[in-house]
Amino acid sequence: MNFLAYLMSLYLPLCGTQGATGVPAPGIVDFSRLHLKGHSEFLVAPPGFIPRPGLAAEIYAEPPQVLFQQLQDVAALQPLTYPLDTESQALQAAWVVRSRLWNFPDVIEIAVLPGPNNTSTLILYAHALYGYSDYGVNHSHAIRWLKDLNMKVSK
Repeated sequence: MNFLAYLMSLYLPLCGTQGATGVPAPGIVDFSRLHLKGHSEFLVAPPGFIPRPGLAAEIYAEPPQVLFQQLQDVAALQPLTYPLDTESQALQAAWVVRSRLWNFPDVIEIAVLPGPNNTSTLILYAHALYGYSDYGVNHSHAIRWLKDLNMKVSK
């Protein structure tokens, strides 16, 4: 941890921890019950999903279990990203992504949803634990993860 993160941890304790330490695991999430704040978060979900996503999720020509594993592979390659929670039976998982300078923890939660004919889609919810504005960081996380996923899978 750098000195700036140490200073920040005096006010925001999770900035003083490493990896996913101290961040509460979400468990199984009912994403339809999200109460979006309209800031410091970004939601990707299927068209028509409530709450309304910032970006519509694609339909992938992959079985749900395969897409779930591919998302985990994508997460494992992201910088400063640490596993937080995995609910394999529910096809849900969460990771903590740390900012380089201040060590701010953001959380990315995913769920894979089965579709017709052995296809699947996803929900990806990236959100800050601290602050009113994340300056588009969680939107950037979501776009980067989807881009990396799309390089791995069939659509």
